[in-house]
Amino acid sequence: MPFSLRPHQRFPVYCCVTYQVGPLQGRGTVWNFSLSGWKLSGDVPLQVGQTCSLTVHLPIEGSIVVTAAMVRWVRGQEFGLETLAIEKQTHSRVEHVIKQLVEESGENIE
Repeated sequence: MPFSLRPHQRFPVYCCVTYQVGPLQGRGTVWNFSLSGWKLSGDVPLQVGQTCSLTVHLPIEGSIVVTAAMVRWVRGQEFGLETLAIEKQTHSRVEHVIKQLVEESGENIE
């Protein structure tokens, strides 16, 4: 896989997640995220190229649903997902969480 820069900065979190891939439902943890992607570990294996939906229990904003995410990489029980479909209101909530994480860390993301 060729090296490429991520379009959005990743932010470390520790959030519970449930994910649906076909008829299977997995449970796990989101370790970091951005406006366009997620790193999670879980109990149901995923494969590169699969799509799944996520329900993420964010620390500040309650639960959000990501309608569709594609698996971009797999390392054991860890998975990198790219967000493909997310409702506008949910996207705004994710932006709000990121803004609060930035303020807490004292970072500047401009």
